[in-house]
Amino acid sequence: MKYLRLGKEGAETPCVLDAKGVARDVSSLVRDFGPKTLADLPELFSELDLDELPIYEGDKRVGTPISQPKNIYCVGLNYSDHAAEAGLPVPEEPILFNKSASTFCGPNAPLLYAAHMTKLDWEVELGIVIGKTALGVSPEEALDHVAGFTLVNDVSERAWQIERGGQWMKGKSFPNFCPTGPWLVTPDELDVQNLDMWLDVNGERMQTGTTAKMIFDVKTIVSYMSSYMMLEEGDLICTGTPPGVGMGMKPPRYLKVGDTVELGIEGLGKQKQTVETL
Repeated sequence: MKYLRLGKEGAETPCVLDAKGVARDVSSLVRDFGPKTLADLPELFSELDLDELPIYEGDKRVGTPISQPKNIYCVGLNYSDHAAEAGLPVPEEPILFNKSASTFCGPNAPLLYAAHMTKLDWEVELGIVIGKTALGVSPEEALDHVAGFTLVNDVSERAWQIERGGQWMKGKSFPNFCPTGPWLVTPDELDVQNLDMWLDVNGERMQTGTTAKMIFDVKTIVSYMSSYMMLEEGDLICTGTPPGVGMGMKPPRYLKVGDTVELGIEGLGKQKQTVETL
């Protein structure tokens, strides 16, 4: 199942894509896709005939695939080839950090460039959306707590992240630093550890990767995190990026106002953002 939300910001309609890629309005069945409803979706849609649902005819803007999550978590250096690019050892345990929940935005929202930014960077990532509270779950149980997967751009301001001391969070948490979507795709539709990934800047390919290169896979991440914290319905976990980020280039290359970023993951759709002055 592919869930998406269409319509004007703040008034999106929950939809699902049918076999032909047509958006079907499911607002008569569920008020929204989000922390309060994700756990109910598998049963709600288990025997649903999508052809019997109305075709969505409203505003075509693509919103975030779920409503606002309470928490956004990230895993750093989770691709072996990205760690090599950064000149850093492969982590023995997942490196965890947060992004502010206020970074969450639609897949095609602008990337905001503030006057005190100097090193704005991109990161195509697989996102995990938690569908059922997870605390102390085993790797074998982990997918039972996952609502689905989505595409994320983990936007970063490297000068704030690397050069200003303290935690990575401040280089990851500016508004619109987490474009998410277009879809939330249920686990049964994907071979999640074998998905191709890519990202272009101004039409030039920067990142090419595969989730097969993840150091810690989805099951391990969910289980590991749940041993230290309670993962709640709707929480978003950004799972790391393959090589090709601007910081890793020689010389480094960063985004500027007017640049366009396009990215995608096999089975999870595409995004497109333009860098705009705040």
